[in-house]
Amino acid sequence: MNSEFTIAVHSLVLLAYHPGKMASSNYIAENVSTHPARVRKVMGLLKKTGYVVSKEGVGGGFILKADPDQVTLGEIYRVTSEGSLHPNWCSGDRNMPCVVASNIEEVMAKVFCDAETHLTLYFDKFTISDVLKELKTAQTK
Repeated sequence: MNSEFTIAVHSLVLLAYHPGKMASSNYIAENVSTHPARVRKVMGLLKKTGYVVSKEGVGGGFILKADPDQVTLGEIYRVTSEGSLHPNWCSGDRNMPCVVASNIEEVMAKVFCDAETHLTLYFDKFTISDVLKELKTAQTK
């Protein structure tokens, strides 16, 4: 899994916490503890898919467009990270006569694909509002 998912969820929860208010990439980056350029990259994905809108210039930033009760973590995972569970490198060599070396990549690709399907379905159970509620509950403890 990549960090874009975490940045996206954190940013959307932050915007949901301040409904109707514009947040600059610098403000979001400070809250997320990352560089504003990384935030802008992720927010660009969220804008492209309709979760946020942006305004450029002085007083600009991002505002939540989507209903936080309707946006699932599964949706955000699909936008930011789908396919990232599968490693970039796999052991083995398809040209080797060994049954393990010649087939491990294909078998492991299926394993990772199935794992990602289950992970995404699990994330579909949670909304941005659910995460925000959990944060507020944790604050009162």
